[in-house]
Amino acid sequence: MLRLDNARLVDPVHGLDRVPRSLHVQDGRIVADPGPHAVVDRSIDLEGALVMAGALDIHTHIGGGKINVARGLLDEDHLLDARAGASLPDGSWMHAGCGRATPTTWATGYRYAEMGYTACFEPAMLPLGARQAHMELADTPMVDKGAYVMLGNDDYLLRMLSQAAAPQRIADYVGWMVRNTQALAVKVVNPGGISAFKFNQRALDFDALHPHYRVSPRQVLQALARAVHELGLPHPLHVHASNLGVAGNVASTLATMEAAEGLPLHITHIQFHSYGTEGERKFSSAAEAIADAVNRLPNISIDVGQILFGQTITASGDTMAQFANHRHAHPKAWNCTDIECDAGCGVVPFRYRDQQFVNALQWTIGLELFLRVADPWRVFLTTDHPNGAPFTSYPHLIRLLMDRDFRNRQLDTLHAEVGAHSQLRQLQREYSLSEIAVITRAAPARALGLHDRGHLGPGAVADIVAYREQDDVEAMFARPTHVFKDGELIVRDGRVVRSVQGRVHTAVPEFDPTIESELDDYFGRYMTLGLDSFKLGTDELCACGAPAPLQHACRRKSP
Repeated sequence: MLRLDNARLVDPVHGLDRVPRSLHVQDGRIVADPGPHAVVDRSIDLEGALVMAGALDIHTHIGGGKINVARGLLDEDHLLDARAGASLPDGSWMHAGCGRATPTTWATGYRYAEMGYTACFEPAMLPLGARQAHMELADTPMVDKGAYVMLGNDDYLLRMLSQAAAPQRIADYVGWMVRNTQALAVKVVNPGGISAFKFNQRALDFDALHPHYRVSPRQVLQALARAVHELGLPHPLHVHASNLGVAGNVASTLATMEAAEGLPLHITHIQFHSYGTEGERKFSSAAEAIADAVNRLPNISIDVGQILFGQTITASGDTMAQFANHRHAHPKAWNCTDIECDAGCGVVPFRYRDQQFVNALQWTIGLELFLRVADPWRVFLTTDHPNGAPFTSYPHLIRLLMDRDFRNRQLDTLHAEVGAHSQLRQLQREYSLSEIAVITRAAPARALGLHDRGHLGPGAVADIVAYREQDDVEAMFARPTHVFKDGELIVRDGRVVRSVQGRVHTAVPEFDPTIESELDDYFGRYMTLGLDSFKLGTDELCACGAPAPLQHACRRKSP
């Protein structure tokens, strides 16, 4: 048994805020205090340290075709960030890895762990790219992981909707896709818009009709939200809403929330969907209206997708939006790809500038959303890595949320007109340590149905992080003193001391197996990949070198 002594626990799930207490770990899990006569094989003194559960990133682009395109398109990101491998105390080696905006798989795992993250989730796995995405996840060390399968622009679903297929049959199709791509959740990107782009349409508002299938984004979203709910998937439909980055998109974002009609819905990187058209520049913050809607609708959760300044690269399945943005590329390189009858991929390098009005206002919009949404259990910390900023920026973002004076000093350095167009300076709120633990740990774990993660109670997986408390919270969260994965010490004073693998989380929904005969006919007529070759089994995940996946059973609800 491992005992961690003299820690001060920050665990909002159990109402602990700097509470002095020892933690006991056995067989990779936290156990109740076994009493004075228990045999303790090892003890570690965490005198005065703040101890939290391992952090979870609910939305980070770390695996799949678009990230490999991004790595190749921004090769200078790797040239300027060359790093070498290192030997570890146990005699093993860390693989070499580099890149800031698009780090290698190895560097991704190491850097997340070095910040105290123990689980990360790829939010946009193309069905046809599932095999390759899972190979990359298997190649990412240190952290647990999982992926959300992208639906809503696939021809098969759009055909079903255009033919008024029964909701139960749509749910069968969604369940089949989740099972056979080894996904944890379902993501929809610009509902119907990626497909409409292939028919030469350059915009698709929330109630506009697809030029070929004659269905609207509203219909796509509602059908998928119902299917995900009926299948009992642990995470609600994960929504990249219509009109990403477009001035005035607040209207379609609000319409998306209302269209859920009370069903659970998670809207991702909502900062990019919170823009108005007020002012001389016809670009303004709609953060107040968005936050008011989230506060009013308990079925809605969000992650922010905060932008931070500097060079990054944007990588998205939303080819419609990425094509529109390619003229802003920095450096001048971009790529848009059609993925058969599935979806698309757009990659555009970008530099966010603090003296550029739109970029600076985007920065304030994201922070306003964090500060205006009242319930921290329904807003999660993300930068939509790498789209808003690399994930290694999280400690800086945490300081912006916890330190109002620092936030306002940063605001003073931005484009001179931004202060007059934002209410950020008037917002007094500062996040507490407990609230940071909610938005980075407890809330994302709960949203994903991972009930044994995100907290420090008995039965929880022993993913534990210790921080040395200091006034500079950015430095504190950048360099934990100890990180434990499944009860094993993997990071000491911000440096990896042991390399571990982590496991993949998948959902196992129920569906009517007769859907497969219909899909077999479709694949044979329209796809270049046969049905049997498309299906990804758990045996293949293990063949990639990964441990057996953690499968989450789903109980299907009666229609």
